[in-house]
Amino acid sequence: MPRVNVSWIITVLAVELATLSAAHAHSCHEVKTAFQVRQIGQLKWVPETPATDVDLLICKHAGPSCCTRRMEESYRAAVLRDTTQNIRSYSFELKYLISAHATAFQDTFLSLITFSQNHLTSLFETTYSSLMPSISPHLVCLFTDLSRFLQGTGNVSVEAAVHCFFDSLFPLVHTRIVNLGMAGSISENSSDANQLGDCLRMTRQDVNPFGPHPKAMADTLASALRAGRVLSLALGVGLEVMNITDTAELSKECSRALVRMHYCSHCRGLTLIRACSGYCLNVMRGCLASLSELHNPWRQYVTVLQDLTHIVAGAHNLELALLGIRGQVEEAILYAQLHGPRLTATVDKVCGHSSNASSTTVRTFPPTSVTPPPANSSQDVPGADKIGMLAHLHREFTGYISRYKSFFSILPETLCEGEMGVDELTCWSGDDVVKSYTARVVGNGVRAQRQNPEVRVRGADPVLMDVKNKLELFNMEIQEIMPGVGHRESWDETGSGESSGECDDEDGCEGSGESVASPTLTEADVSKEAVKVSSHDSPITQNTSSSDVSLSRASFIIIILALGLHWPFI
Repeated sequence: MPRVNVSWIITVLAVELATLSAAHAHSCHEVKTAFQVRQIGQLKWVPETPATDVDLLICKHAGPSCCTRRMEESYRAAVLRDTTQNIRSYSFELKYLISAHATAFQDTFLSLITFSQNHLTSLFETTYSSLMPSISPHLVCLFTDLSRFLQGTGNVSVEAAVHCFFDSLFPLVHTRIVNLGMAGSISENSSDANQLGDCLRMTRQDVNPFGPHPKAMADTLASALRAGRVLSLALGVGLEVMNITDTAELSKECSRALVRMHYCSHCRGLTLIRACSGYCLNVMRGCLASLSELHNPWRQYVTVLQDLTHIVAGAHNLELALLGIRGQVEEAILYAQLHGPRLTATVDKVCGHSSNASSTTVRTFPPTSVTPPPANSSQDVPGADKIGMLAHLHREFTGYISRYKSFFSILPETLCEGEMGVDELTCWSGDDVVKSYTARVVGNGVRAQRQNPEVRVRGADPVLMDVKNKLELFNMEIQEIMPGVGHRESWDETGSGESSGECDDEDGCEGSGESVASPTLTEADVSKEAVKVSSHDSPITQNTSSSDVSLSRASFIIIILALGLHWPFI
């Protein structure tokens, strides 16, 4: 049996392995595979083997490279597409949160408006049926104006809408209830009827036939609905901000830095290595410098939203104000009936029309109008199921939106943690494979990028700076309209503030741009602001003198029920 030369076989195998390794090392197969899997471009643009004479603009390297100029252009388009998509995917949840709750609040407002309108309509249909045909258009007008006011559409005044309704109600009550026979003695289309109607409408506030009830109703609705209107406008502003930031473009310098971070390692055949976390933060903070400038005004804007929803739903003011319209109108009509003789005498002096007609008429009051309705059990009170709808939305919305107060400042970190920065034994620094990134990691905002070693930021994006200015202006206007709103935020955290542009560790710096953080508020300051809210426009508390408003038993039952239902939400 012939002897086997083992050493010769080992030598042959070693040569073959060396040949295979050399062939693999000088192949761009893995680069081509990654190019295809990530759908970057056409495979024919990827060379089979590395070349040394390539003329690259971004991924310059002295050694052999698997990249070409055409591949660089494809990498650039792909990285812009992927980064923009990642930013929009993170902002989608916030955008949907605002949009969905804006719709939910509007639907709830509409539900309350519709119920209140039907509730008041039923009063005229059952108790004052003689007024219904004539008052119906004015009912529709009143609630249309209240709905438009809550939606923030049109220049609508709640006080004007309420007083216009009572101006139109006065001639009907005077001729068909207080002076029951006057409507029959004066033809509706006669000149006397028109003159009397015009006179009563124009002098209603001077004659004051309904006592304190029109003003009380107007003040209560205006105070309660104001926060709802401002909330609707605020949610619209948030959607506008998110829509504009979604379309913000990344700069040319940013796209070059993104290509270096994501794909320049591929040119050397390193398709699996990831960017160092500190390196990724520098690149993303440079790319999103202008977006980070929105941090301070956005943080305060979220606080404004939280305060507004609390005012709208905190004490059920808006719900009680709308559900109490029927009671206020009923009390106003009862007041006119109970003061009928004095009212008629005043009208005779002011308008001079009712004396002749009333001399041949017996002034009687419908028994059903004067007698208060029987007390209902709590479950039968109309509108009881409406109380608490806004409180549920308030708790849900504030719980979600609070997570996004720092959305614009942590977006670079979020992108790096989700897609780019991975803690491994080695990582890509933009130039080579290293154990750790040793360059300075800068903070957020445009000013901090002066020290950024990876991305050159020439200046702030004018579109985003316009958004920032509009958001700051909106926050200021809200605080002028409703003093105290937006000041519940504790500013002990530095937020984005004015960044020094330096950071010693790879965890990054929070701080953004040139904005100055608001001063810290103490507990005493917060208490003072709460007093300002209650003493100005906030509808959280209403102090109504008993001498100004006398409640019927029906209204009293509604209020007692509402207060009883209020306690579970505290």
